[in-house]
Amino acid sequence: MKDPKLREIDERAFLRRLNPMLDVYAAAMAPPVEQLPGRRTILERHTAYPGFRAFVAERRGALPGLAGPVQGFAYGFHGSRGQWWHDVVCQALADREGQEHAETWMEDPFEVAELHVHPHAQGRGLGRALLTALCEGRQERTVVLSTLDVRPETPARRLYRSVGMVDLLTGYEFPGGGPLYAVMGGTLPLAPYPPASSSP
Repeated sequence: MKDPKLREIDERAFLRRLNPMLDVYAAAMAPPVEQLPGRRTILERHTAYPGFRAFVAERRGALPGLAGPVQGFAYGFHGSRGQWWHDVVCQALADREGQEHAETWMEDPFEVAELHVHPHAQGRGLGRALLTALCEGRQERTVVLSTLDVRPETPARRLYRSVGMVDLLTGYEFPGGGPLYAVMGGTLPLAPYPPASSSP
């Protein structure tokens, strides 16, 4: 069984993979089942956003009982006024730190909407590879995203910190309720991942 291959996909290819991508999302995030149809609608809508870009990690020859061909996926787009997540986060940043601070991060952002790796494929660098590929060559000034704020150092937050991203909001509850999130941001291009130490 070969390792997953990263592939950039266009909007049509993204829509064709919605079911397996939602399977990865469900396995990684364990959301209430009744939320999945709404998540599907959001993914469909995002393909029409400006600057949409998506990558998928796929492998052929998946064995029965293991994760399917789609092992992970990530996508994002250019954030702008009128988009729900952008406007909500921009307002929260302005409320906490002032309008100038909000504009610094949200005036020209690349928004990473989703980045998920199936639990069976985690710990092999796929998340980092997806994030790096997704952000490579983007012309926006900043990159922003939200991630669950369940404890200070989840693997996802360690990944984002390792490429230079910082906490913009922590313990944040989006309108409508739900779990607490951290909103993180960095400047583009991403900081290179530090090489492994040669010390024992």
